[in-house]
Amino acid sequence: MKKQKTPGGVHVLTFGCRLNTYESEAMRQLAEKSGMGEVVIVNSCSVTAEAERQVRQGIRKARREYPEARIVVTGCAAELAPGRFAAMPEVDRVIGNARKLDVAAWQPVFHEEVVSGYKPLVVGMEGRRRAFVQVQEGCDHRCTYCIVPMARGKSRSFPVSEILREMQAVVGKGFLEVVLTGVDIASWGQDLLPSRDLAALVKTILAEIPGIARLRLSSLDPMAVSPELEALFMSEERLMPHVHLSIQSGDDMVLARMMRRHRRTDVLKLCQRLRAVRPDMAIGADLIAGFPTETDEMFENTLDLVKEAGLEFLHVFPYSERPGTPAARMPQVEKAVRRARAARLRALGMDVHARAMARMIGREVMVIVEAGMRGHAENFMPVRIHGECELGRLVRVRIEAVHEGMAEGRMTS
Repeated sequence: MKKQKTPGGVHVLTFGCRLNTYESEAMRQLAEKSGMGEVVIVNSCSVTAEAERQVRQGIRKARREYPEARIVVTGCAAELAPGRFAAMPEVDRVIGNARKLDVAAWQPVFHEEVVSGYKPLVVGMEGRRRAFVQVQEGCDHRCTYCIVPMARGKSRSFPVSEILREMQAVVGKGFLEVVLTGVDIASWGQDLLPSRDLAALVKTILAEIPGIARLRLSSLDPMAVSPELEALFMSEERLMPHVHLSIQSGDDMVLARMMRRHRRTDVLKLCQRLRAVRPDMAIGADLIAGFPTETDEMFENTLDLVKEAGLEFLHVFPYSERPGTPAARMPQVEKAVRRARAARLRALGMDVHARAMARMIGREVMVIVEAGMRGHAENFMPVRIHGECELGRLVRVRIEAVHEGMAEGRMTS
């Protein structure tokens, strides 16, 4: 859960994915302009039953902390079970996913100058000097563990003209790095006429918006990384050498039961190809520990994949049953085993990450200065900068050491 408070009395509790974080910032702006006074926005997640439990717990805590505030619940959990949240005595209003970024959903308390069609500009989150631009919504896949397609609907691509307009706006505000975000950004363009793909979008953005110094991609389906996109990593220095793959498991039987489109060898070959075209490529992954029917041997295959593929950034989730999904009806792994496996995966991920950072010592990297004189290298490795520099500048840093999970260095330019 991410917690945010603004001077206007808008408190935001964000659960779940990076896209939720992006949308929370947009809703914060809508709430500030609405004249609602003190309000708590709870942007919920429904990816697991545990996620929903945490949302309900967060709502009750918010009521204790802000007894006079209005509490508005939105997001995926609210979309799937609006009545359940509306029935909570702490909740004043529930807004579904389809309307949460619609100015009309926050009427009738908007000031007159706020007109229908107003779209908040999301430029920075969590104290970072990176802009986030959403290019797509929804998902057409039917992974057996996932409820998101029911909460977010089918995949819908935003028009190129709209994406470029927002890109230009954030560049005009001085942001040098932009992250493309969405539920399944690798599917962008498939529903357009004529159909297009993510590689075409990236190429268009870099050609049309020269002021963008760095472009990043959020989580990708391994089977959707096209040869054209791979080639762009080699030819476009402004496309950052960092990908995060939705892998979930390193065992073929588990992947089949998840109804994932890739298999173990697909991941290994993709990682090899990406590093061949961009040797400094850093690769992360989402992984689920303890999926139904997963044996010790199947789990060992996932551990081996992390090592063999050199996955430097891991997002590890112990499997949690989500009612309404096929996986919830499969034979379940004991919860203690799930937690233990998740802990082993995280420990391995930290080890791979530490060794990757150690290899950076002596290298020079480019870093956009963020709060606390921190930032990220091109491959998204966290960097602490010794010295002083204004926020938002792109500086060259020589890495001298690694300490407490961060590379450290001094500016050379």
